[in-house]
Amino acid sequence: MLKGFIFDLDGTIYLDDHIIDGASEAIKTLKERGDKVVFLTNKSIANRKEYVEKLNLMGINVELSEVINSNYITAHYLKTVMDENDSVYVIGEGPLFEELANENIKLADNPASATHVVLGWDRQFTYDKLNNAFQAWRNGAEILATNPDRTCPVKDGEIPDCGAMIGALEGATGEQVKMITGKPSSLMAEYVLGNVLGMKADQCYMVGDRLETDIKMANDAGIHSVLVLSGITTEGMLESAAHQPDFVLESVKDIASL
Repeated sequence: MLKGFIFDLDGTIYLDDHIIDGASEAIKTLKERGDKVVFLTNKSIANRKEYVEKLNLMGINVELSEVINSNYITAHYLKTVMDENDSVYVIGEGPLFEELANENIKLADNPASATHVVLGWDRQFTYDKLNNAFQAWRNGAEILATNPDRTCPVKDGEIPDCGAMIGALEGATGEQVKMITGKPSSLMAEYVLGNVLGMKADQCYMVGDRLETDIKMANDAGIHSVLVLSGITTEGMLESAAHQPDFVLESVKDIASL
């Protein structure tokens, strides 16, 4: 029976510029037997074309339509909820701004008057940016974030991700940022199932290294959840975890055995 496979990238397919051993062969096997494959990442500091180029260089043949990131879902969401007089203040890097521009999302001339604030991973995050977002919130702006990831896995460990920007604003407002557009949101799950794969949840497998994003999204959506131990999560972390995967693999190289 035809299956759909949804793969996380960082910590699942590669770490930095180093592909996980056996990943390209595993993806090739799935595609050759007729399964559908899509790559799904929360990382907001690169655009979809860059992911395609990176994967192709690693020996994984992929098309733009097979890569979805949190920026893309954020732009799609804003396009559906914003009126012509609304505007958004963005904390993030170039690729996030590019994706919003592709959907003609209006940026705020005055941050304090923005109707929406988008928090993305920003490696040039400053107090001024935090204050701009805070002033917009004080004036009633809806706050949303591309993803809740506290860190991003890299070859030698982890580095702070969008969760750090979320934490800073939550510390100022005293309120939790409730609207997340990337994993583990139902927005992302529904878009990938309905608009990309065109398949039912129980036909699909979500493969990732994070319990609180990859596995939670899969479990909430009724997608089979597959944890790989090549990234953030270790076996020890599983014992007391709130979000338990259906399957646990050492790495993505074993995925075809499912």
